[in-house]
Amino acid sequence: MSLIKRNETGWLPSVFDDMFRTDWLGGTTNVNSIGTSIPAVNIMETEDSFNVEVAAPGKTKEDFNIELDNDVLTISSEVKKENETTDKNGRFTRKEFSYSTFKRAFSLPDSVDSAKISASYNNGVLEIALPKKEEAKVQAKRLIDIS
Repeated sequence: MSLIKRNETGWLPSVFDDMFRTDWLGGTTNVNSIGTSIPAVNIMETEDSFNVEVAAPGKTKEDFNIELDNDVLTISSEVKKENETTDKNGRFTRKEFSYSTFKRAFSLPDSVDSAKISASYNNGVLEIALPKKEEAKVQAKRLIDIS
């Protein structure tokens, strides 16, 4: 159990603070209202692609679900674990379970070639490559003749 120190007086300010600190729409906080961690995401743009990295150690590639629907890329994970101990009569002496879930969604720009999106999971990092369409790539500088 942890104690939370509040500086305000009365119950009303704490209710509003708790409500507005909650990550309702995938904002900037890394912890949602029930204390579940939301993995950090890095997004990098290169000349040829966008690269998304999701920090999610302790998972396997089977724990992830990546969907593309109407140019919205959704990354989600749901892991359920149960551990139970019974006595010789089959009665529970202890039953523990955990549940871990997150969901992140990103609107993709028109420049992404959705048919060539790929993903891999290595050393606790989910990497998603979003290649750009040929016409969206930066073209080499050239001289144009004047006629």
